[in-house]
Amino acid sequence: MNFSHLAAVLISGLLFGFGLAVSGMMDPERVLGFLDFAGAWDPSLAFVLGGAVGVSALGYGLKARMRRPLLAPRFEVPTNPRPDARLLGGAALFGIGWGLAGFCPGPALAGLVLGLPSILLFVAAMLVGMLLYRLTTSRRPLSRGASR
Repeated sequence: MNFSHLAAVLISGLLFGFGLAVSGMMDPERVLGFLDFAGAWDPSLAFVLGGAVGVSALGYGLKARMRRPLLAPRFEVPTNPRPDARLLGGAALFGIGWGLAGFCPGPALAGLVLGLPSILLFVAAMLVGMLLYRLTTSRRPLSRGASR
C-alpha cells in the first residue's frame, strides 16, 4: 500500500471516528435508547442512519459517473443480489451483539481512545470472534457470488 492509499485510509478513519463522536454514537446508552421502543425511545440514531444512507446514495451516484476509483484499479461492489444464510446469520449476530452491548465495530474501535473497560472488553470479544470465524471457515468455499 503506497502513501496515498495510507493517507486516504487514515483520513477516512479519522473522519468516520469524528462523525461517530460528534453524533454521540460511541455512547452505548444512546444506541440502547434507540432500540428501546417500549421505554424512553431516543430517535437520534435514526437521523445518523439517515445521513449515512444519504452519503451512500451520493457515493453510488458518483460511482456511476466514474470509470474507476481514484485509488484502486476497479470498484468492489457486491455481485450476489440474493441474501444467503451466512449473510442473514451474520446480520442477526451483529444485531444481537449491538443490542446487548450498545456497540458496533466502528464506534467501539473509535472509542478505544477512551480506554473504558466496557469498550476494551467488547473489542477483545470482537477480535476473538473474528479469529474464530477465520479458523472455522478458512477451508470452506464461499457462497456463489461472494468475495473476501
